[in-house]
Amino acid sequence: MFELRQFAICFAMFTSVITSASRAQETLSTRLEAVMNGPDYKQAHWGILAVDAETGKTVYERNSDRLFTPASTTKLYTTATALATFGPDYKFQTPVYRRGEVSGSRLKGDLILVASGDLMFGGRTISDGRAAFVDNDHIYADSNSTKTGVTDTDPLGALHDLAKQVRQAGIKQIDGDILIDDRLFPKAEGSGSGPSILSPIIVNDNIVDLIVTPGELGKPAMVKMRPECSLVQMDAQVETVEKGRSPHVEVHGAGPQRFTVRGHIAVDAKPAVRIWPVDDPALFARALFIDCLRREGITVRTSPLQRPTAELPPRKSYEETTRIALHESLPLSEAIKVTLKVSHNLYASTLPLLVAAKHDQSSIADGLRWQRRFLQDLDVPVNTISFGGGAGGNNADCVTPRATVKLLQGMRQRKEYDAWHAGFPVLGIDGTLAESVDPKSPARGKAQAKTGTISWYDSMNGRVLERSKALAGTLTTANNREVYFAMFVNNVPLPPGVSPTREGRTLGKLCEILYEWGP
Repeated sequence: MFELRQFAICFAMFTSVITSASRAQETLSTRLEAVMNGPDYKQAHWGILAVDAETGKTVYERNSDRLFTPASTTKLYTTATALATFGPDYKFQTPVYRRGEVSGSRLKGDLILVASGDLMFGGRTISDGRAAFVDNDHIYADSNSTKTGVTDTDPLGALHDLAKQVRQAGIKQIDGDILIDDRLFPKAEGSGSGPSILSPIIVNDNIVDLIVTPGELGKPAMVKMRPECSLVQMDAQVETVEKGRSPHVEVHGAGPQRFTVRGHIAVDAKPAVRIWPVDDPALFARALFIDCLRREGITVRTSPLQRPTAELPPRKSYEETTRIALHESLPLSEAIKVTLKVSHNLYASTLPLLVAAKHDQSSIADGLRWQRRFLQDLDVPVNTISFGGGAGGNNADCVTPRATVKLLQGMRQRKEYDAWHAGFPVLGIDGTLAESVDPKSPARGKAQAKTGTISWYDSMNGRVLERSKALAGTLTTANNREVYFAMFVNNVPLPPGVSPTREGRTLGKLCEILYEWGP
């Protein structure tokens, strides 16, 4: 009788636990689906998978094996591959060689800077040896943006460093040419907004920042180029208008290395940032290097306004050429951090080319095939997904929630995980997640995840079609359980005047619901 009573008590306790877990799961599902099935998403497609990191059990799923447009969550796959290929501590080395003899302090020949694919090239370096970023990066500046900014760093950091080393080598005059060897890989086209030309030479993200500062009412605003470059010509006419008006400043190309700036800015407005992507990264870098050499007091006979006249030597010949300067980058992990925090399309698009070059190949497709091998090793189901680029803007980019969670689980077992995960934006704190939840949200700071956004303008209806809003990463719940998750919503027609920020906050709301889950 005693044993029967004990069995009944144990069975009741077990049933109670099961019932409580079932109710918790029902509550989670009900709350998540109340958002996803809301009136704003009648035409949309949702895909979600959340998995308990410790047990591997599914917390919630919806269409977890269907394909979705991932937008910039693609960068999770790209950066993981790059970190595994090079290692988090890898540093790009950019040398400068002299070709010709030195007589006294005079070089009777050429200087050659050999581009290594250094993504940041000293332009984001701060004093403590880390890379600076702002939550709304300058690469996303457009005619109406008010939040984009620039880092408080020297965009020509590497070129200044190299120019000083040339001077320290005793060279005060260069009779020959200044050359940029950009043959690490052929130029290619990137995907996503911002600069689209992919090149192994990158100075200030291959853009000229335009800092627009209002003047007196009715007077011209001041437009300053950053960095200033003798090759680039700007014609700026921006009016300072009355208080309260939204800024509208447009930049248009006017020929090679030339552009116009037109529009208005309110007299009480903060300085606005606009950008001009350069036409030719190598010519831009060459002109800036000449400018930096001259600032160091070195006489350079060739002009930054003309194309180089000397020919580049065979790449193998550098082994027998005198190196006089070398710039070493920050660790790759710092570039990956910036790539993920601000969703940097140029860096992400370039990474497959660098992976390819590491294996003596030269195309994005080559790099993506190496990525496929790596993902297979992580047990990611590669045949269920598709990639055409590294940044998330290619039409071929498609993933499943399950494959994305598999990526997170697989990377957790690798030594590169900490460096990779450290780059994920933090919910409500920084990067592209800085404003996704209210500052008082209980989930603030509890999720680290990569965002994704692709929007197209619906001209017929005068509205935005949110092609994709995505979020994938890790979350720590209220009862301290870690969850891997991937969530996608595709094809949301937004009401006129509504921006994709709304969907960002919707995904933030789902994170808040998931945060409150507990088994």
